[in-house]
Amino acid sequence: MARTATRTQTLLAQLALALVVILALVGLVLHGFSADVRERIFTSIAERPGGPMTFRFILQPVMAAVMAAIDGVRDARSGTAPYFWSLVTGTTQRVDRIYDGVIATSRVILLGLGMDIVYQLIEFKTFYPGEAAIVAVLLAFIPYLLLRGPFARLARLWGVRPLPATPKDERT
Repeated sequence: MARTATRTQTLLAQLALALVVILALVGLVLHGFSADVRERIFTSIAERPGGPMTFRFILQPVMAAVMAAIDGVRDARSGTAPYFWSLVTGTTQRVDRIYDGVIATSRVILLGLGMDIVYQLIEFKTFYPGEAAIVAVLLAFIPYLLLRGPFARLARLWGVRPLPATPKDERT
């Protein structure tokens, strides 16, 4: 079951998703995806934790983990299937579950995009839009994706049980 999102949350999620897609496409158009470009991307991503603004490699995954913990406990209370597993096994609610994850991580993704733009301008004196999209997704959405299910399992182990179903309003 997808969360009921506020208008602001929906707009932030749409903005984050649109920016990631646009930056990835612009990066692909400007630089292509040749072997040299792939090597530059992976080399620069591997070198980033040792450069300026290293704190973001801790900050963004921690923020994503906090969101995963909150949503994992919510999953445990609602009796929902583990997040990643429900995406992999092809449940009918896959789109709702992905939407839920994007809403939860949209602020972290937007923060990550902003920090990577600043990092690239400081370190490279130029901007690689595709790399910014990759780093934002790697640091924000992937930890959320991997941690939400385990947090739900931990919550169940600690005694969080599904809430009883509320009876429907019976009117005659």
